[in-house]
Amino acid sequence: MPLTDVTVRTAKPRKENEKLTDERNLYLLLRLDGRHRWRWDYVRPSGTRNTLSFGVYPDVGLKRARAKRDEARKLLDDGIDPGLKRKSEMAASADSVEAVAREWFAKHSPRWADTHSRKIITRLEKDIFPWLGVRPIRSIAPPDLLTCFRRVEARGAGDTAPFQFPLTSKDVQRATNTNYLSIATLPHCNCKRGVPQCTVY
Repeated sequence: MPLTDVTVRTAKPRKENEKLTDERNLYLLLRLDGRHRWRWDYVRPSGTRNTLSFGVYPDVGLKRARAKRDEARKLLDDGIDPGLKRKSEMAASADSVEAVAREWFAKHSPRWADTHSRKIITRLEKDIFPWLGVRPIRSIAPPDLLTCFRRVEARGAGDTAPFQFPLTSKDVQRATNTNYLSIATLPHCNCKRGVPQCTVY
């Protein structure tokens, strides 16, 4: 029998990891702490069984969990394993601009003054991540950064102090040999033919 919002909302497990079953192999794994987990069981194109997690209730409601299940079912219909697809996307995101920038920030910020540290992360979150955050770090070219800097300049913040921006390569070991480029915010950035000039940090 399909679940309802009321059934989910008022569910009280008698034991840890009790199942509340919905349609098409979707179910809610009930936790005693109230942070219930959406799960979906399916058979891979290879014939083996697998389980996907669709998030935690109430952050992910019944309607959204069903939508996630339906999206995964469509992938299966096309012969695509949704579990493998998710893993590949997670691997790609590890080398996204935001992931690498936050890794760089975590490494260097402990030796900065608090005011400088807050300034750096705020500028990245405000001026870089919304535009370039999900892109692979190796795909970023100087003109991409220049576009971001011009947005800063357009809102009248171009006279702020420079901030550092990290770039890396999969060809170099992340933990020991990562290259970071320090790029000044416009208009302090020295530009040649409209491209910011970068130096290794």
